[in-house]
Amino acid sequence: METLNSLFYGLSVALELPNLALIFGGCLMGTLIGVLPGIGPVGAISILLPLTFQLPPTGAIIMLAGIYTGAMYGGSTTSILINVPGEAASVVTCLDGYQMARQGQAGAALGIAVFGSFLAGTIGLIGLQMIAEPLSFLALKFGPPEYFAIILLGFTFIIYLAQQSVIKAAIMALTGLLLSMIGLDPITSQPRMTFGVINLFEGLHVAPLAIGLFGLAEVLDNLEKAAPKKILKVKIKSLFPRKTHWLQAKWAILRGTAIGFFMGTLPGGGPVLSSFISYGVEKRVSKNPEKFGHGAVEGVAAPESANNAAASTSFIPLLTLGIPPNVVLAVLFGAFLIHGITPGPLLIKEHPEVFWGIIGSMYVGNVILLILNLPLIPLWVQVLKIPDKILYPLIILLCVIGAYSINNNVFDILIMIIFGLSGYLLKKFAYEPAPLILAFVLGPMFEVNLRRSLLMSQGSFSIFLERPVALAALVFFFIMVGLPIYRFIRKK
Repeated sequence: METLNSLFYGLSVALELPNLALIFGGCLMGTLIGVLPGIGPVGAISILLPLTFQLPPTGAIIMLAGIYTGAMYGGSTTSILINVPGEAASVVTCLDGYQMARQGQAGAALGIAVFGSFLAGTIGLIGLQMIAEPLSFLALKFGPPEYFAIILLGFTFIIYLAQQSVIKAAIMALTGLLLSMIGLDPITSQPRMTFGVINLFEGLHVAPLAIGLFGLAEVLDNLEKAAPKKILKVKIKSLFPRKTHWLQAKWAILRGTAIGFFMGTLPGGGPVLSSFISYGVEKRVSKNPEKFGHGAVEGVAAPESANNAAASTSFIPLLTLGIPPNVVLAVLFGAFLIHGITPGPLLIKEHPEVFWGIIGSMYVGNVILLILNLPLIPLWVQVLKIPDKILYPLIILLCVIGAYSINNNVFDILIMIIFGLSGYLLKKFAYEPAPLILAFVLGPMFEVNLRRSLLMSQGSFSIFLERPVALAALVFFFIMVGLPIYRFIRKK
């Protein structure tokens, strides 16, 4: 009953006229950027983050949450219509969505993606609402040893769940950890790796770094791709799937939602991994696996449901433990800090309007996105036709404004450009920037909790073995690290 009352409080916060306008604006902008190929939710939040600096904290976070969920919804449009994923989690949707469009079922594919996303996102929110508060009370009992062990486990997931090379992911994670140490020592206040540059005494900020690695780098990468975009010229007759489509997709939606719900709560999991796993599960349980890749409705329903369920439940570790489970939430974590709010177990007690306002806004945002996405799909098709020579300069301008407006400092623009060029080169050599951002955000918490734990135990590492939660996390850590090594040695 108390949870229900809290939800009504969150909905009352979300339905205040200024906040409702911010939810609508965030959902609209997020969907628009999700439709644009190559940018995705990380780039969307990174580029649009400066727009929230002058807003009150609750309104700012609500708007950014709307941008995130909007980008997740919009990413499927380009996957289905032009076979180019709007964001990484929609890569799998290309396989069957585009084939459905070629067979004259573009409307059905877009419709099942939108409805599946709505159902999965809503179920994910119910789970977030039910689990978040008990988990936050449990987290209040955590001390530095527990946090250190959990964050260490988070680092393991970054590497273990790498989409490409594990070694390259490890290198990027270590680079992010090294970059997080620039600035003043958190215990002794001694400058580290500042090279006498005053602007580095406060350390690097996550926003210019993320804008460069994801926003500017994507533009530079897309500029050299000379192949023009080709919109599939198929008349969209109806956006409402037929009864046969629903019968084929119902279990795929439920399974995708369950997978996304679980994966969203894991550090390093999130929408991208959820969509790949759900597609693989559907292909494995299907009686006709050969139809996948040739226009299977389940191949659209499962990944779209999984990535939207994961987008909802990925807020659980961020809001309750203060640990961002994926790169999008790492950037959002930075937004919390910019507005003077620290996510974690005390968030419900200290800022209930923010905590419950986010949950309430996501319910409202899901309904808004359902209403927006169906009638506006023909408009998104027109947006895809904007010439690159107009689109990319606008994105670069937004990147520059975004980096500068954080501290009104030209130095941040320089940092953004450096990491933009670095991100472009990293793409060339198949290095993923996501582990770098995650490690950069987790790095200060990792270091501070390790050093506090050792201060508590007067330098003895036995403190991690005396605390049950810390010990369990460390055991899981060694299992996660040891299994790949064991398999590698056995294979050799």
